[in-house]
Amino acid sequence: MLYTPTIISVLEVLLVSIPVLLTVAYVTIAERKTMASMQRRLGPNIVGYYGLLQAFADALKLILKEYVSPTQANLVLFFIGPIITLIFSLLGYAVIPFGPGLSISDFNLGILYMLAVSSLSTYGILLAGWSANSKYAFLGSLRSTAQLISYELILSSAILLVIMLTGSLNLSVNIEAQRAIWFIIPLFPIFIIFFIGSVAETNRAPFDLAEAESELVSGFMTEHAAVIFVFFFLAEYASIVLICVLISILFIGGYLYSYLHFFEFVITIYEYIYQHTDFDSYIEYINNNENILLSNSLIEGLIYGLVLGLKSCTMIFIFIWIRASFPRIRFDQLMLFCWTILLPIVISFIVFVPCILYSFEIIPSNIILL
Repeated sequence: MLYTPTIISVLEVLLVSIPVLLTVAYVTIAERKTMASMQRRLGPNIVGYYGLLQAFADALKLILKEYVSPTQANLVLFFIGPIITLIFSLLGYAVIPFGPGLSISDFNLGILYMLAVSSLSTYGILLAGWSANSKYAFLGSLRSTAQLISYELILSSAILLVIMLTGSLNLSVNIEAQRAIWFIIPLFPIFIIFFIGSVAETNRAPFDLAEAESELVSGFMTEHAAVIFVFFFLAEYASIVLICVLISILFIGGYLYSYLHFFEFVITIYEYIYQHTDFDSYIEYINNNENILLSNSLIEGLIYGLVLGLKSCTMIFIFIWIRASFPRIRFDQLMLFCWTILLPIVISFIVFVPCILYSFEIIPSNIILL
């Protein structure tokens, strides 16, 4: 009996981490198929039905490959770097609410926790690039670190504006505050800035300067191969899925769905038809029970999870669309765009939004003005 809480905690972690890793595998397939369609190619279509097992074949190939490590590398840090990056990419899912009360840990500093976790994953990239004793890997890690640190300022500043509307660092509170209106409508410019910063934060094209093949071979992971390369690969796509879920939570209502009562209505109809066949009494039953809530909490949780998944998949598709559409820019242009264009715009909104909230006296009650 003493080990029951530990077993439940392990099961909760497995119930979240295993679907996340499977999602990462299928996001890679979705990216290859989508980009192939945009470029009039077929993409993976041999392994499994419609190429659905291609990601597992690639993983098996990398696992079975012989690993060759650089002779002059610091092997301890060389192996720890990718592991740190993957672990901190997965730790962010601990505070994601997949529905009301459906999260591993729903504590009040969830947003601060996610910012801290995303910042710590930078150390894995820096350690991996420095420990390889390769100038290409080292330059790639420096570029990536500078890029991540710069655009984290943009992300945290944009999140600050969302917190001003809700007055809480709890992700569930931020979702429930959007029952009246999604924050993408009043904060649409901030949403665009946050999305651009998210693309740069995840090292995605056209901001993948840390992995510029024409300049740095393969960036900070140049010397990594086989299993240790899989860690970087999984960490990159896990970060993409996580940032898309965060965008959905902060700006598009998270698991909320404006027409959730439609699903309740359909289930109510199904339950009544299953039990009755008299359509006159059926119509009367519907008119008298328009506001019946879902009686099955499992179905309700699945609907909330599907809604959050659909919103996140939409954002992932936009990530892929941007990669297939825009060319890579220079590193100096990337940093100039951050410090001279995005940062002044965000700072101006940080000044403007509180003024609007104060003028209309709609500042959240838990924000105390001194």
